[in-house]
Amino acid sequence: MRADARRNHERLLAEARAAFAAHGTDASLEDIARRAGVGIGTLYRHFPTREALLGAVVRDGLAGLLDRSAELATAPDPRAALVAWLRALITHAREYRGLSVALMSAAPGGSSTLAECGEPLRAAGDRLLTRARTAGAVRAGIPIEDLTKLAHAIALAAERSPEDPELADRLLDLTVRGLAP
Repeated sequence: MRADARRNHERLLAEARAAFAAHGTDASLEDIARRAGVGIGTLYRHFPTREALLGAVVRDGLAGLLDRSAELATAPDPRAALVAWLRALITHAREYRGLSVALMSAAPGGSSTLAECGEPLRAAGDRLLTRARTAGAVRAGIPIEDLTKLAHAIALAAERSPEDPELADRLLDLTVRGLAP
């Protein structure tokens, strides 16, 4: 990528992060381009769809979640490690209004940018889930796909109920009780 194209790319990502944080994932792409100092055509050359732009923004936060799962992989309590990772996933999904819906809609194994972002997350979560299951801390038969969708649903419920800041923790607690063997 040429230097000017790289600068445009980075400015578009920075403005998209700010717009998605302030206005949700439905923020105006035209506004993002304008704030980045480029035309809408430049935005679409870098990110052909809204999902591609959102995926690029999400990918930035992915490293933190993957690092957190690696830290938790050796935690003494496998069940607590899984719960901590689910809490981190919920927190990440709540970063941008509408992100949890977009992540739940991305088909696992699909070719979309969001689906590609989800694969390493599912793999990291599955390692923690398998470890907890092996330790007898989680009942058998619970797929990681169900847990990640449930985490995103919790994030969505909390997003839709801003007057109840404890909702996500209560819902996660209910979920954790349902994991017991």
